[in-house]
Amino acid sequence: MTEHTYAVIMAGGEGTRLWPVSRRERPKQLLPLLGKETLFQSTVSRLEALFPPERILVVTVAEQARVMREQAPAIPKENYLIEPAPRGTAAVVGLAAAVLRRRDPQAVMAIQTADHHIRNRDLFQYLIRTAFEVAEKNYLVTLGITPTFPSTGYGYIQQGEPLDGDYRYPVYKVRRFKEKPGEATAQQLLRSGDHSWNSGMFVWRADMILAEIEKQMPELYHAVDEIASAWDTSTRDEAMLSRWINLKSQSIDFGVMEKAERVAVLPAGGLGWSDVGSWDSLFEVLLPDMNGNVSVNSQHLPLDTHNTLVYGVDNQRLIVTIGMDDVVVVDAGDVLLVCKTDQSQKVKNVVEHLKKHNQEKYL
Repeated sequence: MTEHTYAVIMAGGEGTRLWPVSRRERPKQLLPLLGKETLFQSTVSRLEALFPPERILVVTVAEQARVMREQAPAIPKENYLIEPAPRGTAAVVGLAAAVLRRRDPQAVMAIQTADHHIRNRDLFQYLIRTAFEVAEKNYLVTLGITPTFPSTGYGYIQQGEPLDGDYRYPVYKVRRFKEKPGEATAQQLLRSGDHSWNSGMFVWRADMILAEIEKQMPELYHAVDEIASAWDTSTRDEAMLSRWINLKSQSIDFGVMEKAERVAVLPAGGLGWSDVGSWDSLFEVLLPDMNGNVSVNSQHLPLDTHNTLVYGVDNQRLIVTIGMDDVVVVDAGDVLLVCKTDQSQKVKNVVEHLKKHNQEKYL
């Protein structure tokens, strides 16, 4: 790792699928969902083994930045890039790359997400170091996750032939990206053995990703280039408001990566990765008891209860379940959520309902 390597944490998400604990003011990345550290703090500490704090950037929205600064005070204030409004991961990547290119024309950047959980930090660091080596050969590098089940909740990456070069970890050219599949297709992709889950973690040279954005999303490129030019001047806010607000929301995967040519993937098994994207994903991360039950921040008395998650915000509160299997119970104080485990992805539909019916106090 050199003085030209940087980490960028994408941290502006709302985490609606972990409602009602994840709220606008305190979305999931700012919560200690899995232990004493918040997901954001865990991400920062994982990166600090590779990057000094002055080479870690955070892209987020203003209402979350204050809490993030409190949770990670070592990261310089000027390294927080504030979005006026969410515009998707393509805009986040473009802004960070444009600002970094002006600070350091040789910048190489690792894109991370603030709400991922990674158990095997040693392997993570090994992968990142290898990814930087590949990125220096002018490849856009993505970290894939070796599938352990036929997930319909993740996009997939199909690997092609091995990449030429003496790398410390297997690297492949990317044949194509695939959107989230249906159940039958997911089973087929798992059996094929040449597909990875798309983790949303990337490594690339700032100038390389900007060249690809300029080619495929020219409107975005010109906007972030103008914003970056004004970044350290008195006209930054004006440039952000005039150019950012009019951007269309788009993901970096759909907007850029699916059509890019020089793309490589490191398929990672054993990383202990989870995107902690929904309540049922906590079963993958937290240790259940002998009946498959998981209890967090609550006193749970399970009678004839199996494979059930109980999540509270007050560990003095007793929650009793009787004759319940495959259920999620979330007690957020002002909201109680009860659903079947396989229906927990639909929590985001509840959030949309509350927005539509102006029940803002629950958001």
